[in-house]
Amino acid sequence: MLPRYRLQFPVEQEHQISQAEAYFHLIDEGERKKILFHDYDRIYAKPGLYEQLFYDRLKCTSPQKVAELLQDSLTSELLSCTELRVLDLGAGNGMMAERLRNLGVARIVGVDIIPEARDAAYRDRPTAYDDYLVADFVNLSDDHRQLLAEWRFDCLTSVAALGFGDIPPKAFMTALQLVRTNGWVAFNIKETFLDHSEVSGFSRFIRELIFSKHLDVYQLERYTHRLSMEGVPLKYYALVGRITSQIPADFLKSIEIETA
Repeated sequence: MLPRYRLQFPVEQEHQISQAEAYFHLIDEGERKKILFHDYDRIYAKPGLYEQLFYDRLKCTSPQKVAELLQDSLTSELLSCTELRVLDLGAGNGMMAERLRNLGVARIVGVDIIPEARDAAYRDRPTAYDDYLVADFVNLSDDHRQLLAEWRFDCLTSVAALGFGDIPPKAFMTALQLVRTNGWVAFNIKETFLDHSEVSGFSRFIRELIFSKHLDVYQLERYTHRLSMEGVPLKYYALVGRITSQIPADFLKSIEIETA
């Protein structure tokens, strides 16, 4: 049975600080420790802390939502999840993989940039992944690229990992290029990333990809990703699409997004 932790949210309202700056206090062995929501290495080190914070306390629904929309899209084409070979980018401790396994997905390979994520996945969900790589997709090594190519992925998933600097545009682009033509992509993003007032490179990349000839969008649904610290719903979009043609290597440069 997983341990339960004593958590305290700060007095500041979450809407007064950016989502990337949100934090909580963990009372651990009598010591009060400040931990950012994006301090994944520290959160994953505590078995069950990630689930208690984001799923029990803040009611995150994203793995379930993205998995359901992916299944609906496949069903609309008379296809089955059981045949998919999935690359799970920003895999964390395996929450999305667990949902995919419940759908009967054949093969799942996890990728994250921090070893603590892989360690937590193997500790908490030892049968979720067929393999799990710690790799930097901005500067993916030739060995990792070859290893991943041998899986012949026909689906890419990425949940609660895009748009906050965790996965830069180049990293997501690299992952997309590992998925075969007619393969699937399923991910979620904060609702503002589809707003033209949002000028970040990642936001521009996603908008250009959605309207490009390289992606056929099957599902685009606005939903509540989770609650803020004061209980306000945080709205995201879940997207499922099919890659209609290989995305060219110069796609990011063509829309003037820095790739270095």
